[in-house]
Amino acid sequence: MKGRTIILDQIEGSQAAALMVDGKLDDFLIDGDRPRPGTIYRARADRPVKGQGGMFVTTPDGPAFLRQVKGLAPGAQLLVQVTGFAEPGKALPITDRILFKSRYAIVTPDAPGLNISRSIRDEDERDRLLEIAHEQMEDSSYGLILRSCCSGADIVDIEEDISAMRALAEQILNDSGTEPETLCEGDGPHILAWRDWTDPAEVITEPGGFEAQGVLDALDTALGIAEPLPGGGYLFIEATRALVAVDVNTGKDSSLAAGTKANFACAKQLARALRVRGLGGQITLDLAPMPKKDRRGFEQVLRAALKADSVETTLAGWTPLGHYELQRKRGRIPLAEVLK
Repeated sequence: MKGRTIILDQIEGSQAAALMVDGKLDDFLIDGDRPRPGTIYRARADRPVKGQGGMFVTTPDGPAFLRQVKGLAPGAQLLVQVTGFAEPGKALPITDRILFKSRYAIVTPDAPGLNISRSIRDEDERDRLLEIAHEQMEDSSYGLILRSCCSGADIVDIEEDISAMRALAEQILNDSGTEPETLCEGDGPHILAWRDWTDPAEVITEPGGFEAQGVLDALDTALGIAEPLPGGGYLFIEATRALVAVDVNTGKDSSLAAGTKANFACAKQLARALRVRGLGGQITLDLAPMPKKDRRGFEQVLRAALKADSVETTLAGWTPLGHYELQRKRGRIPLAEVLK
């Protein structure tokens, strides 16, 4: 099946969304029982962590950890936003730099100025969007970013989006409460799919869509450790408490270039495989044998694939043993923890 298809459905009572590209599962979102990223709290500073420059804070959903704190005294009230999912037994990761993000607009209270996505290069289109931004953000001290999907979008849709995000920001930032409280829930999978999967696609909302479109079969593969690669190789992906280990296997290919081919296939497929499985943190790649002269090409292919990925990933580089390491944001719930 060619093309892009977005399927909105449920699994075991949990809201979920799947993105199929040319018949293959490209992304998957599912709700869990943890606070969603994007949730905004009125919180209370609890205790500083000496040597780390951070502060534990109290939220309605338990303790959270705020990094790089200066001038914040225990007992102070502050607004914070969840930035990712915490590992079991650890505090929620949060920030005090609140963002209000939707499909077309991101309101940035701590970063004044009107900005257009760099991917929009047509000067006439940029001028059109700047005019919309000036009209909607007039007399506001907040900043605004218009996202790439604004290009060619209907002016009314963009204006309504900006207006909604500005109103939400004003409501939250003018809050006058004094006790820890949840002020705004993060977006669920269906809203996230509308917000972030903006390329043209067929949208299926009928119950049973996952089964009819092959999503359930793709999830069975993702729940296992083996991920097939083009050319007959495999990735074996196993999450441990400390890191995610990825082993590249050449399969039945015994040619001299088998290792290089499998590693380059890994570079192209790795982001999708991790994204669907919801895996983040430290990633260690145990690559198949290949000449050192091919390492630069491997990094270039990997960097290009990650550039198009929605999850922030840092390339750490090669280890003395020849492994390759990455650091990936924990922006998803691991699939194996939700679909046990």
